[in-house]
Amino acid sequence: MSINLEQLAASNKAAVDSLLSVANTALATAERIAALNLGAARHALEDSASATKAILEVKNTNDAVALQSSMVKPAVDKAVDYSRSLYEISSESQQQLTKMLEAQYADFQKQVSGLIAQAAKVAPAGSETIVSAMQNAINSANAAFGNMTAMTKQITDAAQANVAAAMSQAAAVTTKKSK
Repeated sequence: MSINLEQLAASNKAAVDSLLSVANTALATAERIAALNLGAARHALEDSASATKAILEVKNTNDAVALQSSMVKPAVDKAVDYSRSLYEISSESQQQLTKMLEAQYADFQKQVSGLIAQAAKVAPAGSETIVSAMQNAINSANAAFGNMTAMTKQITDAAQANVAAAMSQAAAVTTKKSK
């Protein structure tokens, strides 16, 4: 059994393409988070400036209490929106990386299965047990990967549900307090 140079070159090209995809996904995610953070910083600066102006115009204690009350809900709403946006960005990135990983693993499975099939064809008589053991090991690894993927999906779904519930509760609490 020999490895041909075209197969090796194709394998190396696939590995480089795969790394570039991961790097591009990471950079796109970092870019989106940076834009989100810059927008949040800009809005925070604008809100601080307008709040400072409003505070300087306060004439009595009642106006100060009313001003403070009027500022709480928008601030909490913006914090919830920021958290939601950040969570969506990271969730989308995680989903893209998971798809890439699953595709890479599927390709790896095909390559290993092909190698075992090739090895079985050229294996000397009496080596069927070894080939069968290798195939069983690969099948076990595939089952373990499938279980890991299913568990990860369940954990991710539960986390997403918890985040959505927490954000809904935060929005409900601020709505109640502002009334």
